[in-house]
Amino acid sequence: MRLTALPAFADNYIWALVDSDGHAIVVDPGDAAPVLAAAAQQNWAPHTILLTHHHDDHIGGVAALQARYPGLEVVAPADPRIPHATRRIGEGEQVQALGLEIDVVSVPGHTRSHVAFHTAEHVFSGDSLFSLGCGRMFEGTPPQLLASLQKLASLPPHLLLCCGHEYTVSNAVFARHVDPANAALARRQEEALAMRRDERPTLPVSLASELECNPFLRTHTPEIRAAVSAHLGRPVTDEVDVLAGLRGWKDGFRT
Repeated sequence: MRLTALPAFADNYIWALVDSDGHAIVVDPGDAAPVLAAAAQQNWAPHTILLTHHHDDHIGGVAALQARYPGLEVVAPADPRIPHATRRIGEGEQVQALGLEIDVVSVPGHTRSHVAFHTAEHVFSGDSLFSLGCGRMFEGTPPQLLASLQKLASLPPHLLLCCGHEYTVSNAVFARHVDPANAALARRQEEALAMRRDERPTLPVSLASELECNPFLRTHTPEIRAAVSAHLGRPVTDEVDVLAGLRGWKDGFRT
């Protein structure tokens, strides 16, 4: 299967997994135009759409793709704000598409019904987990977000993270502010800067790299606990407190 990142809007990625017969699994098509253009240029057609959550920049192109490709399967969480689904899924379920077994993980926090999908090679995290960051808590709570990030962190480390936005460079600035002595993070920042200078995506990236570099996956470590305590001006009480403090810090962070 060939993985392709299709840029959309200012910083979104729509992901396509294309098989040798020219059929594709498309993840979070917020805009139909990049999908239609890539399908025409590369001679493939969507077979299945996977949707991680209800935000329009992730689902806005579905209706146009269904009109262009009648019978297209659209797999989505059980949320009425996603109107075009042909199948609803949740935690622990599995999707079979193009010979792949795709596991569903419930990851509330950014939204209450957010899911991630993972194959034997990739994890499509939507806006739950970014490279060097995570999604804002629009609908969830710190305990929910922590549990979701811990689920993603427990997946096989060789999996390649395919998230919904190109935020790596900006996330790196905050991550370095929180965790300045992390040598792996410094290397990842330099790598990301070089990729963006060459107009290349910084994604996918291995979960193993994120476990070393992403402060939101390192809330159990002494370094992140100490940094958040210093920022809050008080000792943190537990890992939920660390994550809540870290997310609030990031929400108000300005370079």
